[in-house]
This record gives sequence, C-alpha cells and structure tokens, in this order.
Amino acid sequence: MKKLLMATAATALASGGAMAQSDDVKIGIVFGFTGPIESLTPAMGASAELALEEINESGAFLGGTTLTPVTADSTCVDSAAATAAAERLVTTDGVVAIVGADCSGVTGAVLSNVAVPNGVPMISPSATSPGLSEAEDDGLFFRTAPSDARQGEVLAGILETEGVDSVAVTYTNNDYGKGLSDSFVAAFEEAGGEVTLTAPHEDNKADYSAEIGALASAGGDVLVVLGYADSGGRGMIQAAADTGAFSTFMMGDGMYSDVLLDDFGDVLEGSYGAVPWSQGEGAEAFSALVNERGEFDPESTYTRESYDAAALLVLAMQAGGEATSEAAAANVMDVANAPGEEIMPGELGKALEILAEGGEIDYVGATDVELIGPGEAAGTYRYYTITDGAFETVEFR
Repeated sequence: MKKLLMATAATALASGGAMAQSDDVKIGIVFGFTGPIESLTPAMGASAELALEEINESGAFLGGTTLTPVTADSTCVDSAAATAAAERLVTTDGVVAIVGADCSGVTGAVLSNVAVPNGVPMISPSATSPGLSEAEDDGLFFRTAPSDARQGEVLAGILETEGVDSVAVTYTNNDYGKGLSDSFVAAFEEAGGEVTLTAPHEDNKADYSAEIGALASAGGDVLVVLGYADSGGRGMIQAAADTGAFSTFMMGDGMYSDVLLDDFGDVLEGSYGAVPWSQGEGAEAFSALVNERGEFDPESTYTRESYDAAALLVLAMQAGGEATSEAAAANVMDVANAPGEEIMPGELGKALEILAEGGEIDYVGATDVELIGPGEAAGTYRYYTITDGAFETVEFR
C-alpha cells in the first residue's frame, strides 16, 4: 500500500507541478498563546514554523508550492473560544491542516466541532488526555506526544525510585488534569502506594490556601501537582510555600517551565517530575538546527513535538501528491513509520525529494517518531530532579 501511494504521488507531481507552483498552502497553528501555558506556547509555535520555513527554503514541496503558517489562540482552557478560532482558520483562512491544539480539552473540542465536520487533519504536539485515544476522529487526529496513560505509570515509578509511599494529589479541573490524575493514582496504588487525598483545583484563582489546607490535613510525604505552570499549578505551589504545608513536589508535564523554576527555584529544590522527551540523533539534530536558525530554546517543553507535527503534515501531503486535507490524513502513518529512509530534523528537503521520486521515508524527527494504535506517539519521558535551581536529568523512561 505504501509503495502504491508513493507511485501515485510521483504521478501527480509530474502532471500537476505547474499548477502547484502558484499555490500558497496554509497550515493552521492553534496553541494557547494566552492562558495557563502562555509561557510555553511561543517556543512551540516558533518550532512548528521552523519546520515550514525549512520546507519553503528547500523549494521541494509539490513543485515549489509554498507554505504559510496561520496562528490562532486556543486559550488552552476555553473550548468555545478555541472552536471559534479554529473555525475561522478553516472557513476564512482556508487552512488544509492544523498543528494543534495544545491542551486536551480544547483539542477535543476542535476535533469534534471543526476538524471532523470539515475533514481537516490535526496533529497535536501536547494534548495528552487518555480519552483522546478513543475519540471519534474519522482518521483525522494524530499526536506526537504520548498519552497520559503512560505518563501516570512513569510518575508512579519515579516515586517508587524516590522511596515515597504516601502522597497527596492536586490536579487542574479539566480533561487533562482528571485523566492524568486517574492514570497516576491507579498506577501508584497498584504499586502499593497510598494516596491520602485527590483534590482538583480551578485555574486563575487569586488564592489557593483552602485547597492546600485540605491537602495538608490529609497528609502525605509529597504533593503531586498535575496542573499548569502559569496558572493553578503555580498557585498551589505558591500556597504551599506560604504555609509550609509541603516541602517536596512531584510535577507532571504541564509544570515543566523555566519561568516556574526562575520564580520558585528555592521552594522546588529537591523536587522532581517527568516530561515527554527524547534523546539520540534526532534530538541532537533538532538542537543543532534551532541553535543555528531558531530564536527559541530547543529544550523548551513540546518544541520538538511541535516541529515534528508540522513536518509530518507536509510530508504526508507530499506522499499523497497534493496539498489537500485528504492527502495529509491518508499518509501521516506511512511517512511516520518504517520502512523507508530515516529522516532527521534539518533533512526535510531531502525527504520531500525522496517522496517526489516515489521513494519511502521513515520520519524519525526530533522525538524519534513512531506512531502506534490510533495515531499517537509511543513516547519516552525525561525523569528530572531540581538541583541547585536547575532541571537535572536522572534518566529517560
């Protein structure tokens, strides 16, 4: 099947290249540029745009077709606003594919209300709710970040490594927080750990002392914070610092932020957590590419996944021989997985040429891409500690 698709792509390129030369293809980027992860999204957006710039500079996409990114604000938490923003991208701007959304709740809303009704594929670099694995998506939804079903197991394993057997848990009260909390609690209790209290928190409150008071009363050696670094998760740590309720924190992926570390380095000393991460040739190539051409930190959360999401959508269109939503959706799994020549960051032009000639690629990318099951990443996690005010890698899991 993959070879047939490549042959079709080559034929389409040969017959339609002249028309493609004048086309300008728009790719939507839907991230929470305002809201509880707004310190993370500028680098994510820049990383997705870097992949599109690299492809444009190669001149190898569908006979010279150019790509234009069009951004929209998901807010991370307001599903109605995210849906309206994505709808404008599709109906007004005419995007053929979407990188995003970012947070799980708004991603589900965009998928069901915009992507599926309009037949537009989307690849999220950061929506991790386990519920998205079962979403009705008509084959249009993919993600380059692993599901929180896996993250919960990783967090529980880290606590076992740290010798912790009793914790309190707070989570942001949305699809992401609830899904990750459920996954973590199940894994931790199965391993013999005790959860003294599991309590949600709302984002954007001025004061979290009541929530921290309840958790402190329940007890626990560590407070597990499954929230957002720019909103409720930050507020919970601030309240804990103000009251002295907890001295050690375990943090989920939404809490990995240089800004949080800058503001609470002393408070977080000795704490730990996990974040989706990769290592090896692809990750090193991405860092080198960003250091040479980008204006953001390649170590920022979900930058690697954002680059890969944008690259996969365009490579899939090249494999399908046309800059359409249908071609992108039909070919993502093929270009993401073996067989084929391995493609690293910085080699997107090379990948496009291979596909144009009817060849096969295995896109490794910045995150060692391997899409499984319903089109989501298998993924690895960076287990880190906060030591001397900095994130220090312990190992990858």
